[in-house]
Amino acid sequence: MSTNLTATPDDPGLHVAKPSRYAPATGSYVCGGCDARATAHGDADAWALVQDYTHFHGPAHREEGQR
Repeated sequence: MSTNLTATPDDPGLHVAKPSRYAPATGSYVCGGCDARATAHGDADAWALVQDYTHFHGPAHREEGQR
């Protein structure tokens, strides 16, 4: 069974993958609050992507008064 976990405007969110400890991480997000999109390649970039999404998109848009 194959599942596509890539975020889309119809199904926004954050997806990060690291297939093995030796492979670089990759990630992407689509924000449901403002439709911002970003991708990352490499462990450090994927970590920065998670921080950006967490602080400025996705969860931040669910908190009242933030946008």
